[in-house]
Amino acid sequence: METIKETYWKYSLILLILLLGGLIVFRLWAFVSGLLGAFTLFVLMRRQMIYLTERKRVHKVVAALLIMFEAALCVLLPVCLVIWILLGRVKAMHVDIPALTTMVQDFDAALREKWGYSVLNMENMAALTGYLTRGVQFVLGQAGELVVTTVVMIFLLYFMLIEYREIERYVYDLLPFNEQNRQRISREIYRMVRTNAIGIPLLAVIQGGVAYVGYLLFGVPSAFLFAVLTCFATIIPLVGTGLVWVPLAVYLLVAGSWGEALGLALYSLVILIHIDNVIRFLLQKRLADTHPLITVFGVILGLSVFGFWGVVFGPLLLSLFFLLISMFKREYLDGNNVRG
Repeated sequence: METIKETYWKYSLILLILLLGGLIVFRLWAFVSGLLGAFTLFVLMRRQMIYLTERKRVHKVVAALLIMFEAALCVLLPVCLVIWILLGRVKAMHVDIPALTTMVQDFDAALREKWGYSVLNMENMAALTGYLTRGVQFVLGQAGELVVTTVVMIFLLYFMLIEYREIERYVYDLLPFNEQNRQRISREIYRMVRTNAIGIPLLAVIQGGVAYVGYLLFGVPSAFLFAVLTCFATIIPLVGTGLVWVPLAVYLLVAGSWGEALGLALYSLVILIHIDNVIRFLLQKRLADTHPLITVFGVILGLSVFGFWGVVFGPLLLSLFFLLISMFKREYLDGNNVRG
């Protein structure tokens, strides 16, 4: 039985851990994206590290460097290639500034004549300038954050790979569950991270390819550029690809291409959206039997909390939440308490 002094020591230690942990998380939250990225890559490449070091007896440092080189080829190289292609397409685009200015002025004149409202008034122009300024600042901030995240991710991934057994054992021993529930938690974490890290990019690429075919069929200018944007739009819950194809259909409609606009809208509604549902269902059955609501609301939660990596860890949080509820019910409400 604990004495008063031992109880005081224990709870004081817990309080100090919580206070210091909260301070550390608060001050280092800017680096959480790098940590999540490193953990995601570690989960995906953990088996390779075990194979190289424990079966092939490759030195840990050499194995870690080989795996990090593979990660750079598989993750960073495609991203850099896409950015390079997009920049080339944007530079190659010819924008007729005088014609565009004339079109905007004619549109504003038509609005004034018919409705008595001017788009180009001083208030709107000031608001537009403010939006553009904030947009440029946001892009520059995201670019700087991406560089920091990449450096932190590479740094943490190296030490995770070097000391993977020690880290896993330490975290495993800290889990406040019996042996059976520890194994359930560990399996769920690895399963969900692998599922989302593989399934979501694969779904985005497939939808981008399907969208590219539709954009070519219905005469969308710079079809490849908008197909790449469609890939990224699939990450956004609820609206998804509609962020790209709806404005494109409206553009074709305004440009007088009624048939192409109607065709693109029907193609997107009938094929593109349903391809999303079919492929997502197949991937979930193949990789992990996750309820679609957990995926949708998990992504919404994750993006608001973790940013980009929320597409992986948002569904994980929801899955762990319901798993903990299931464990609590089984252990303490159903009378099947298992002591480890």
